[in-house]
Amino acid sequence: MATTQTRESISNFTSKDLVSDQDVRWCPGCGDYSILKQVQKVLPELGLKKENIVFISGIGCSSRFPYYMNTYGMHTIHGRATAIATGLKVSRPELSVWVVTGDGDSLSIGGNHFIHTLRKNPDLNVLLFNNEIYGLTKGQFSPTSPEGKVTKSSPMGSVEHPFNPLALALGADATFVARSIDRDPKHLQDMIRRSTAHRGTSLLEIYQNCNVFNDGAFQSFTDRASKNDHALFLEDGKPLLFGKDNCKGIRLRDGYRPQIVDLDSDGVSESELWIHDEKDSLKAGMLARLSENEHGEKGDFPRAFGVFYASERSCLEEAVQSQIENAFERMGEGDLDLLIRGDHVWEIK
Repeated sequence: MATTQTRESISNFTSKDLVSDQDVRWCPGCGDYSILKQVQKVLPELGLKKENIVFISGIGCSSRFPYYMNTYGMHTIHGRATAIATGLKVSRPELSVWVVTGDGDSLSIGGNHFIHTLRKNPDLNVLLFNNEIYGLTKGQFSPTSPEGKVTKSSPMGSVEHPFNPLALALGADATFVARSIDRDPKHLQDMIRRSTAHRGTSLLEIYQNCNVFNDGAFQSFTDRASKNDHALFLEDGKPLLFGKDNCKGIRLRDGYRPQIVDLDSDGVSESELWIHDEKDSLKAGMLARLSENEHGEKGDFPRAFGVFYASERSCLEEAVQSQIENAFERMGEGDLDLLIRGDHVWEIK
């Protein structure tokens, strides 16, 4: 049975080999530059063959990505990158297939393809650039824009409730769900490594700053003055800690109600805190919506970053290949000419 690509200990290329001859045409200061750089830096570490790497994108600023990667790639149609990538992976399971998409591309016109890709679980690496705006078409609100967002298409503020991409993915039974941010290169590199190591569809949501149409949307998670209190970095088997010097934590009251505590003044030890478990899908859902809680007793809940959930399930391409092989064993190799010349006919009356 055909399987996914076996990785060698050393790749046959460097990060410089991944830089294409195309001029990068993102706006100066765009967060996409950082994401491109981190992908190019991590890929040579993974033991992949350069000729077996494919980047597939839809439509949007992020979807120019294949032009800037000196690998095989396809710039496809709006919202359909996941469907095309699935077909490629099923037919060529030895390839390392990456999908680059944005919040508008994958969660609006591509929403149906997105959730069904996660459900089917082909071995794809999906990088979802989320800047909470339509950047390529010049600043309309997107499916992830917060309520009240003033844009060119919502001058009085958007009245639509936004998608939570990770909650949506967990609802679609995704097997790997993670989040990172463009302005934290080390963390982003770690999440790319974790994503590609996963067998099945990995979804990595990347907060990406659009400095032209939505500048500062994620500033509280990156600025030194606010990052400690607003960003929570998940580690499997470790307690949920944040704040300056990890002085704050989150524990679960009654087993399911998150509560912010101060380890210095509340007399709470780390052993009493919520311990992150990447295999717990129920708590992953709680983490995906953690910052949507109005307020904790000690202030606003932080936004979580890291691997929320990771589990194993059979990959689509392996199941398809197994079914094909079983059909050959039972019925032998087919003969198209014989089928066309056969006597099995039907009448339309």
